[in-house]
Amino acid sequence: MFDTFKNRLEITGTLITVTALRISAGRSSEPIGSDLPVIKDALGQPLIPGSSFKGALRSRLESFLRAIDSSFAEDPASFTTRSKNREIEDIKKLYEGDDLGLTTALIGITDLVSHLFGSPWLASKFQVRDLTVLPDFWFGQYQERDGVAIDRDTETASDGKLYDFQVVPSGTPFEFRAVVENAEDWELGLLMIGLHQFETEQIPLGGGRSRGLGVVKLEIDKMHWINVNNDPEKLISYLQKLVNNNPDIYEDGKQLRASWTNSLIDHLRQNLPQQSTLSTSSGD
Repeated sequence: MFDTFKNRLEITGTLITVTALRISAGRSSEPIGSDLPVIKDALGQPLIPGSSFKGALRSRLESFLRAIDSSFAEDPASFTTRSKNREIEDIKKLYEGDDLGLTTALIGITDLVSHLFGSPWLASKFQVRDLTVLPDFWFGQYQERDGVAIDRDTETASDGKLYDFQVVPSGTPFEFRAVVENAEDWELGLLMIGLHQFETEQIPLGGGRSRGLGVVKLEIDKMHWINVNNDPEKLISYLQKLVNNNPDIYEDGKQLRASWTNSLIDHLRQNLPQQSTLSTSSGD
């Protein structure tokens, strides 16, 4: 999958907190300060781990794919079941010494969402950097909120269970940078669906979501796309222009979003099990 360079999509933009954001660093051991501070970088500025963004994105896409067919997004717990492990070991023995055959066989048992996000036996094609706050718009201000544990029997506040937690204020912008390499058109379409969910404020981040925290909005600035199409000359030209910082090396990926999404729809329909296809046809 990654032994030969095929294509690359670089996505940059800004993630803005619509409501206050709480991604906790765990309980603080400091004698003075918030009981539950937010995650910060080395400079003491708020940070959104790339894994938090990627995890929320994957979870939403899994829910979509499972609603179409459960085989499109397997339960991650199934990755560690004995049957799955035995299947992988049998494949490894069968294709011992045949790297191409092994890769093809492993891809064949991989659910659709893991093609893009990875699995225990398949590397992820999608990488997200930790989202750091834009320094020109950050003034070092955090908000402190109070919380209390509720006794489920009395439905009143539990004694001694009052705590406070830290949040990042609404309107705080974070730099967003992500990269996808060697992706198929349908995989890029799946990613476009997920990013659109962030663009339309449909995927919250962090804790306290039931109380309205964590609503964010993604504003995509650029999508730089390069596809060498197995053309050595095109790759050579790309590498030459890349070193010289030539802005003409990329296509505008935004113009391809509809095409990629259509590829996803076609791929899903083609891979629907026969029973699902028949039930869909009979419903029409």
